[in-house]
Amino acid sequence: MSIPQQGGGPIEHRDQLADYITRGEKPREDWRIGTEHEKFGYDKAGKLPLPYEGDCSIKAMLNGLAERFDWDPVLEQGNIIGLQKGLANVSLEPGGQLELSGAPLETIHQTCDEVNQHLAEVKSVADDMGAGFIGLGAAPIWRQDQMPMMPKGRYALMNDYMTRVGTLGRQMMFRTCTVQVNLDFASEADMVQKLRVALALQPVATALFANSPFLDDKPNGMKSWRSHIWQNLDDARTGMLPFAFEDGFGYEAWVDYVLDVPMYFVYRDGKYINALGQSFRDFMNGRLPALPGEVPTLSDWADHMTTVFPEARVKKFIEMRGADGGPWRRLCALPAFWVGLTYDQGALDAAWDLVKGWDHETREGLRRGAAKSALQAEVNGIRMHDLAREVVAIAEAGLKSRARPGAGGLVPDETHFLNALRESIDSGKVPADELLEKYHGEWQGDLNRIYDEYSY
Repeated sequence: MSIPQQGGGPIEHRDQLADYITRGEKPREDWRIGTEHEKFGYDKAGKLPLPYEGDCSIKAMLNGLAERFDWDPVLEQGNIIGLQKGLANVSLEPGGQLELSGAPLETIHQTCDEVNQHLAEVKSVADDMGAGFIGLGAAPIWRQDQMPMMPKGRYALMNDYMTRVGTLGRQMMFRTCTVQVNLDFASEADMVQKLRVALALQPVATALFANSPFLDDKPNGMKSWRSHIWQNLDDARTGMLPFAFEDGFGYEAWVDYVLDVPMYFVYRDGKYINALGQSFRDFMNGRLPALPGEVPTLSDWADHMTTVFPEARVKKFIEMRGADGGPWRRLCALPAFWVGLTYDQGALDAAWDLVKGWDHETREGLRRGAAKSALQAEVNGIRMHDLAREVVAIAEAGLKSRARPGAGGLVPDETHFLNALRESIDSGKVPADELLEKYHGEWQGDLNRIYDEYSY
């Protein structure tokens, strides 16, 4: 979850909102890859989620990383709630899920090195305090009432609001984890094409990375419960955004969408001010009930943009948001998948040709089918398994065309990071299928075995 923004000056004209996005435009040679991933921490002795305070805790983890590996603490109201080092940061999700927001890097080789270094650092601190960390899309055993809440004002407000909208918002906050990648665009037209491809093919990512088939100590009937949660959360700020496929879509249409999303908060002087359900349009006119007479700053706009949660999201870059958290190989595979599809123009055009004839019902059907059945989904004659095979082939071609070498030139490109996805396509099985086979087979219904076998 995003660290709050600061400064930026007052917003005096609506044009500044779209200009904020425009400032993210970069020439192709400056495009970077920013990978984020979340993971659950737990006490090895009791297999329970880590509390914020204590010898074996989230606070101890953050302090340990700061002291041992030279991260700078991020504080809120005197509590350590994150870490920063250069352009990377470590932050907390509401239930204590630990998130690495990686630095913008040039290649997936660098991204995977960053992921591996981070996981090694986390394991070093965790082992010393008796904790473990595991990558899954949803907490498999812990009940909602067992989840701690991190001491961040943003989360206290969201927790209250989630009881009023949708049905599964608090599950999303406390019991899910994701992996996502943030990618650049060169122009408004480039943003539009990438966002449309990202939205249309997000269900393929959901299917290939599906890794949350359990909840409350039993199968939940889904391959990606996390994706199911997002379908039942808050219609005002989630979904597949059919307006993004309409003629004339661009920065201004995105601004209109975000302006219409009800607010959560305003951040002032280190505190979150409750603005739940209020209008950013009113804020622009000095009529926000939470801060009467004030107008927003650009940092308020940046914060508000982080409170929309569609399947792909535009800020000064595009966030791909459809995948469950998972094992380390898939933490590298997710950026490889999207970089291959979007950072080579031939691959991007091929991906757009594949999806441009779909209507909203097809896109939404694939989204729902992926959550329930992963590669076994079929919608309007489209078999997800066949679609995934074709999409991964396009991504592989895009990575070959990029031709970014690694290992000192010994590895010619980034295509090997797709190996985990190729294995799923060959077998027809994604991580959720493997977990269900173990649950019904060798584990004999004992989900506690997931921690020893699948922790980092």
